[in-house]
Amino acid sequence: MRVAVVANGEWDVDWGSRELAQYDMLICADGGGNYALQSGRVPKVLIGDLDSITPGNLELCRQKKVHIEQFPREKDETDLELALEYAVSQLNPQTLWLYGATGGRVDHLLGNLALLLNFHKRGYCIHIKDPLHEIYLLQGREELKGRAGQELSLIPVSEKARVTTEGLYYPLQGDVILQDSPRGISNVFLGEEAVVEVEEGIVLLVVLA
Repeated sequence: MRVAVVANGEWDVDWGSRELAQYDMLICADGGGNYALQSGRVPKVLIGDLDSITPGNLELCRQKKVHIEQFPREKDETDLELALEYAVSQLNPQTLWLYGATGGRVDHLLGNLALLLNFHKRGYCIHIKDPLHEIYLLQGREELKGRAGQELSLIPVSEKARVTTEGLYYPLQGDVILQDSPRGISNVFLGEEAVVEVEEGIVLLVVLA
């Protein structure tokens, strides 16, 4: 089962319609429900304090028998965290796809990246996608598909990371990249395939569209 979660960040309706069509299970965090409906998809689950979804869309979700879980506005978790916790507790997917998690407020973006690390440590891989990026955490070896000239960045979230690459313009051969250095920014695919192996530490991989 392919599972997607939609948050309340920036959204492109046409792009979102094409993207969300490929998922079997769609969970929306509060205002993410507006985006799903704008893109022609009715979520299976709507979760959060429900202060961002419009009254009309909330009523439409009720009419469509969407499973709705409402929480108080004063809570420790963000709406997105609640949606992700629901996904892993009820569906237990190894990989989750997250939309609407970029753009807008920088503090929300940083919080969402922190959630990637939280769930990564628990064994779940979350891919953030928007029209310009795909973002996820990486340990171990990953074979990447891309195109010649496509850019990607490797950003350590651990204090340091030891990385080896193949098929990239700027090669790394067991090199150490540091959390407080931008050395891994803007590498480039030489062809349609590349390999990144994180031998030590955790790296945030950002692939540009």
